[in-house]
Amino acid sequence: MGLYDDQVLPRIIDVVLGRMVDPARARAAAGLSGEVLEIGFGSGRNLPHLPAQVTRLLAVEPAATGRRLAQRRIATTPVPVEFVGRDGQRLELADASVDHVLVTWTLCTIPDVDRALREVRRVLRPQGTLHFTEHGRSPRARVARWQERLTPAWGRLFGGCHLDRPIDELVTKAGLTLESLDNYRIGPEIIGFGYEGVAVRRD
Repeated sequence: MGLYDDQVLPRIIDVVLGRMVDPARARAAAGLSGEVLEIGFGSGRNLPHLPAQVTRLLAVEPAATGRRLAQRRIATTPVPVEFVGRDGQRLELADASVDHVLVTWTLCTIPDVDRALREVRRVLRPQGTLHFTEHGRSPRARVARWQERLTPAWGRLFGGCHLDRPIDELVTKAGLTLESLDNYRIGPEIIGFGYEGVAVRRD
């Protein structure tokens, strides 16, 4: 991880994905309970939205600055937080060891997102759920083509972020079953076509 991605980008994301998106964070966190794994913990902005039923949060976050920014939020939450790794593609957890997984605007940046989602399925207990709010590929072909064109330059600025990933297809490809899915725009559709939902591990 370079200086920009580790030191600068987490501060930008902390502001850009701040209070404006709190309603989406709250919806994604609704229904979580027990032991929850959050991939892409960032600066801890999801902590205030965790339900009281969450007993422990296991956090995966690659950026040292993100983890430092999170300390003041960790200090004020009643939920114990434990950092358990930096790479969502290789989770340092046992099979079927967590009740739920939470990801918010993270699947767009993981280089091998298929592997990361297979890891999510692996660590989820049977009937455990993945709660997500993401942005990705527009269903409109013209917009999607522009997303494909812009993604290389966009990714260089925003930590490898892809504008054109079909989040719902990726989730189901990993062997999870979508229980709910909502799509909506977060600003311009080319960068903000939203995917919000819950997927379950059936076996």
